[in-house]
Amino acid sequence: MSNSSSITHFLLLAFTDTEELQLLHFWLFLGIYLAALLGNGLITTTVACDHHLHTPMYFFLLNLSLLDLGYISTTVPKSMANSLWDTRDISYAGCAAQLLLFAFLMSAEFSLLTVMAYDRYVAICKPLHYGTLLGSRACVRMAAAAWGSGFLHAVLHTANTFSIPLCHGNVLEQFFCEIPQILKLACSDAYLREAGLLVVTICLAFGCFLFIFFSYVQIFRAVLRIPSKQGRHKAFSMCLPHLLVVSLFISTATFAYLKPPSISSPSMDLMVAVLYSVVPPAVNPLIYSMRNQELKEAVWKLTTRCFS
Repeated sequence: MSNSSSITHFLLLAFTDTEELQLLHFWLFLGIYLAALLGNGLITTTVACDHHLHTPMYFFLLNLSLLDLGYISTTVPKSMANSLWDTRDISYAGCAAQLLLFAFLMSAEFSLLTVMAYDRYVAICKPLHYGTLLGSRACVRMAAAAWGSGFLHAVLHTANTFSIPLCHGNVLEQFFCEIPQILKLACSDAYLREAGLLVVTICLAFGCFLFIFFSYVQIFRAVLRIPSKQGRHKAFSMCLPHLLVVSLFISTATFAYLKPPSISSPSMDLMVAVLYSVVPPAVNPLIYSMRNQELKEAVWKLTTRCFS
C-alpha cells in the first residue's frame, strides 16, 4: 500500500512488451502525429494569411485546429518517447501537467464545437442577422469563453484529483494520465468528491450536446425548405463536416467514459483512448477540407506560393 505523498512517478500502460512492436507503435504514432501537425498547421496558417477566409466560420476553425494541435501534442509525444526508450515512467508533476492540459483542451474543444454549431445555425436559419449576431467582437468573446471555460474545468478537476490520497500503487492502465485511471488508485471512498464533480461535468456536457442536437434539427428543417438543389447542396456542405467532427468526438469520448464495466479491459480502454484522443485531431483537417472547395483552393495557393 502506498500513499500519494510518497509517489514520485506513475507507470503508464505499454502498448506491447515486444521491442519490434514497440518500434511499430512509435512509427505509427509518429506518422499520425506528423499528419495532424501538417493538416492543422496548414489550416491555421491558411486561415490566418488569407483575408478571404477572415469570416466567423473560419475563425472558429482556426481555433479548433489550434486546440487539436495541443490536444494530440499532450499525449502522443510522451507515448512515442516511452516506446522508443522502452520505459513506462511519467513523473508525478508530469502526470499532473498532462492531465491538466488534456482536460483543458478536451473540454475547450467540446465548448468550441458547441459554438460552431451556433454559427452554422445562424448562418442557415437566420442569414439576415448573421453579421449582427456573429460580429468580430462576438466571435472573439465566444472563442475566449470556450478556452476560458475549458481551463477553469481543467484546473478544478486536476486540483481535485491530485488532492485525493492514493492507496493502490502507481500503475495506470492507460497510455496517458486521465482522471478515471487515477481514481482507480484512490483510497476507499476518497474518490467520491471527484466523482461528484465528474457528474456535474457530464450534465454540462449533455447540455451542450442537446444544444448541438436541436441546432441541427432546426438546420436540417431549414435546409429541406430551400427550393434549389444547388442551395441545399451548399448548405449541407457547410454543415456536414462539423456534424461529422462532432459525431466522432462525442461518440468516442462518451463510449470511453460511460461504457459498462462488464466490457472494460486494459486493451479495450487502450483502443478507445486512441480513438478519442489521437484519431480526431488527425482526421479533423481532412474532414473539413474534403467538401470545402474554398479552403482547398486557399491551401493550394499557400503551398504553391511557398514552393514557387
